[in-house]
Amino acid sequence: MTAPSAGYARRAPMRIDHAQVCGRRIRYALRPGNPDVPPLLILNGLGANIELAQPFIDALTRPTVVIFDVPGVGGSPTPPMPYRPSGVARLAAGVLDYLGHAQADVLGVSWGGTIAQQFALQYPSRCRRLVLAATAPGVLTVPARPSVLLKMITPRRFIDPGHALRVAADVYGGVFRRDPALVSQTLRHVRFASRGGYYMQLAATLGWTSLPWLPSLRQPTLIMAGEDDPLVPTLNARLMQWLIPDARIAMLACGHLFLITLPGQSADIVDAFLAEPRASGSSERKSSNRNFSIVRRHS
Repeated sequence: MTAPSAGYARRAPMRIDHAQVCGRRIRYALRPGNPDVPPLLILNGLGANIELAQPFIDALTRPTVVIFDVPGVGGSPTPPMPYRPSGVARLAAGVLDYLGHAQADVLGVSWGGTIAQQFALQYPSRCRRLVLAATAPGVLTVPARPSVLLKMITPRRFIDPGHALRVAADVYGGVFRRDPALVSQTLRHVRFASRGGYYMQLAATLGWTSLPWLPSLRQPTLIMAGEDDPLVPTLNARLMQWLIPDARIAMLACGHLFLITLPGQSADIVDAFLAEPRASGSSERKSSNRNFSIVRRHS
């Protein structure tokens, strides 16, 4: 894993609290940053609570960061009824309202990428830029192997450290293929809430797809993908880049959890993207960094 940079200690710590949003008690976190730019709203992955994103949040230099536990995850109580991506997008807008932010840059990782796409569609004026990390456009896309998907049906990897060690390489790829023992360090901040909350997250995206409307998104979009991601094959990133008009890709030499295993490098890419002036035209660009490449779609 990459070590924290010297500047981390100077950044403001996250403040974690609870708020009533859309009739639900939601656990959220706020890390103050540059007040002159919109905050970065982070939408986490399946079963992932706020703390799991801590290494990546610590590495970000520029934006204010807003993140919350979805219902049934971490410190947000499991709801009595199932929900859909549109409902979680509405919760995200409610969290921004509660904190007084009219607009945000939005980053969704894995399952949270579904919510980020939905938010960009549902609240186009509130989403300035969009970052989609290790995610896909829902059904009718390129799936993981059945053996990998079967390991995701259960939250056992969050509860049983021995099981997490056994499945880490197959589920997350990347560095875990060389050293599966790293999974205990990577998942040490998991705050598992309930099986019901986990299954509600799984059920929320059943039948959901963004394929018909991705071409209508107008936000500048960065798609981040791990070159060795068993859960979300890289063809999904290529497909989204092709469909979203103002999109480019950052490919990282890692697996599914690159935001956590490569926090400094991932944050550098996101910081640079968020700081860019909006370009009037598109051209292909490739980074000289040996660990990732960025390619902008040709219009």
